[in-house]
Amino acid sequence: MEKKLSFVIPCYKSQKTVGNVIEEIREMVNKEGKYDYEIILVNDGSPDGVWDVIKEYTERDDHILGVCLAKNFGQHSAVLAGYHYCTGDYVISLDDDGQTPAGEVPKLLCELEKGYDVVYAKYDEMHQNAFRRWGSDFARRMSDYIFGVRGYYTGSFFVARRFVTDEMIRYQNCYPYLGGLVLRTTRNIGYVSIQHNDRLAGASGYNLKKLFSLWFNGFTAFSVKPLEVSTYIGFLIALIGFIYTIVIIVRRLFIPELEAIIPYGWSSQTAIILVIGGLILINMGLMGEYIGRIYICINNSPQFVVREVCGNQTERAEL
Repeated sequence: MEKKLSFVIPCYKSQKTVGNVIEEIREMVNKEGKYDYEIILVNDGSPDGVWDVIKEYTERDDHILGVCLAKNFGQHSAVLAGYHYCTGDYVISLDDDGQTPAGEVPKLLCELEKGYDVVYAKYDEMHQNAFRRWGSDFARRMSDYIFGVRGYYTGSFFVARRFVTDEMIRYQNCYPYLGGLVLRTTRNIGYVSIQHNDRLAGASGYNLKKLFSLWFNGFTAFSVKPLEVSTYIGFLIALIGFIYTIVIIVRRLFIPELEAIIPYGWSSQTAIILVIGGLILINMGLMGEYIGRIYICINNSPQFVVREVCGNQTERAEL
């Protein structure tokens, strides 16, 4: 029986590139000749004219479905929005800028057929600036610690069996993180090395603030280990303060002439601030972040809001 592929592509500032990605998918499917397919394009509140491009494609091709979100909810929320409309046996997530080569999808599917539930594309060489490469490496190292899985590699280009994405969309909280949702569903994960392409046009939509927000969301959404880290940092700061206190005592006993230079009481106050202030502020800030997220989730802040759907090949999901 012919397998069906669902391609989910979040679109943001990709008016000039999404068409090339669609054509690459068509070329790959026609070349393989053994798959039915659908392409789900999710407009994540893009400020350019990408939604007009998506609507044009849906009018010409029954394999394409367009989903327009009411505002920018972020890449991970947009991908989950697309998962609600999938009808395929295998679900492929990829980017809208052409850096994730759709022509390499057969390699991922071949690895998936070996029995894996999810297969990620790994890149031997990233065509990104040094900051983005450092950020990706940092995120991978942190994922090893947070999720307790050595060598776990997440990325925006992967293929999953349908039951995995069906389970992922059951997550209703407003801080989704795809890597954590995959691990919450399965640990049967494979990897395939592929070539990372250059961007077809434009620049990445991730700046320093968005990258930090994404990292922090991933680290706090599915683990309390950041609280453990804050405790270790607090102990470290307290240790520094304790050592500094010893230095003050030694200096007072053995180098009394320095007391005439350094104002009386300043050193001891600094040590106390390091000990108490470091412990309190770090832990209060992190606990406040957890409590704030709980509060927002209790108030049912939406993961995404769908403004419009265009295309006839897929019935609208009950969101």
